[in-house]
Amino acid sequence: MAVQKSRKTPSKRGMRRAHDRLTGPTLSTDPTSGELHLRHHVTPNGFYRGRQVITKPVVNDNSED
Repeated sequence: MAVQKSRKTPSKRGMRRAHDRLTGPTLSTDPTSGELHLRHHVTPNGFYRGRQVITKPVVNDNSED
């Protein structure tokens, strides 16, 4: 089993941990609606790269029982 010859300094430990930070999600602004969305994802209203790719179905609230 490998055992280190001497103790690592706090500086070396910090340099090793320099790449372990968390990054937030990358957000883009839709050119048509101006709302934020995740990159390479469709916006909630159905737009992707400036085009409408999903149309929402029309819901009728005039149901008479």
